[in-house]
Amino acid sequence: MFDGMKLAAVATVLYIIVRCLNLKSPTAPPDLTYQDTALNRFLLKSCPQLTKEYIPPLLWGKSGHLQTALYGKLGRVSSPHPSGVRKYLPMQDGATATFDLFEPMGDHRTGDDITMVICPGIGNHSEKHYIRTFVDYAQRDGYRCAVLNHLGALPNIELTSPRMFTYGCTWEFASMVGYIKRTYPQTQLVVVGFSLGGNIVCKFLGENRTNQERVLCCVSVCQGYSALRAQETFLQWDQFRRFYNFLMADNMKKIILSHRHSLFGGSSVKMIDADLSRLYTATSLMQIDDNIMRKFHGHSSLKEYYEKESCVHYIHNVQVPLLLVNSADDPLVHDSLLTIPRTLAAKKSNVIFSLTLHGGHLGFFEGAVLFPQPLTWMDKVIVGYANAMCQWEKQKPPCQSAHLSESSCTKEKA
Repeated sequence: MFDGMKLAAVATVLYIIVRCLNLKSPTAPPDLTYQDTALNRFLLKSCPQLTKEYIPPLLWGKSGHLQTALYGKLGRVSSPHPSGVRKYLPMQDGATATFDLFEPMGDHRTGDDITMVICPGIGNHSEKHYIRTFVDYAQRDGYRCAVLNHLGALPNIELTSPRMFTYGCTWEFASMVGYIKRTYPQTQLVVVGFSLGGNIVCKFLGENRTNQERVLCCVSVCQGYSALRAQETFLQWDQFRRFYNFLMADNMKKIILSHRHSLFGGSSVKMIDADLSRLYTATSLMQIDDNIMRKFHGHSSLKEYYEKESCVHYIHNVQVPLLLVNSADDPLVHDSLLTIPRTLAAKKSNVIFSLTLHGGHLGFFEGAVLFPQPLTWMDKVIVGYANAMCQWEKQKPPCQSAHLSESSCTKEKA
């Protein structure tokens, strides 16, 4: 009987592992939503990663949790160390934005000067492994890269004002883009955002039409589009989102506490004690956002903070070509949020929405059986899409532009 119980226990564990690994789940090309235009046909033909089957590592790659965990723990495999120069930009409110600038390792295939302006995920910066791997890959393809370091994210850089990065504040990213435009007046921009960074770059482009000047295209990967809609799903245990919420909240606590003197030094002792008490007891990002983060910009409530900092209210103003990428098994982004990019792509001719079956949150690892490759599907699709967009601009017919519809082109010909 005892052996039977052990056998049953082993069988149960194996069943759980198999369910977690999701070995029987199929692989398929990304599910694409887009309008049939000359530009979109050219982009899909020239960027085969968007139309070919994405095949994750066999033994674990079909689990969104393991893809996410591997990204979170290791970032990337055999991560390179690109050499860049750190830039410091003083801002009007006394804050100091920083970004790292990496020059291309050779000429771009079109012969043009192209700069990728990159916004990392929550609490991330240019020294993260996934950013380093992507930057190295883009440099080798002839791109200059500028990577924003979220305000307060770098442990060795002190804050110079009582404010750090928030979910949708575009000030630091705008400052970096402005510097690039002034310093390289001939360069064109490819805008790239990862996770929270995707929200920031889409909001930045949609806030003001002038922000889209000299921008060739934008790529957003694994963002959630609306913090207000996402907050309820982040408290659910489905896909262990509540657990991920706790882990991210714990990381935010560490970042905030590492800058406690800069952030709370000007407040009264009583207020500092109250803020820190609420911070120590917080178990979710929403509690931290409500008690700490929203106050940096004077939002009166958590609802107002999430409403005003979510790109869902700005993204429809983006007119440049826009690639939105998500994964169906991303444990952080609930399926209900994906109606936002899907609806947008169905209505706007400049938008392509790509949804993979697998990939987790910023994982998208590739590999035969067990060991992942250093470069991911995500790295390849961003550079592939950017290359296709640059080639389109180089060889497009005189009447065609990324900003014009085919009907506009037809009218111009007439």
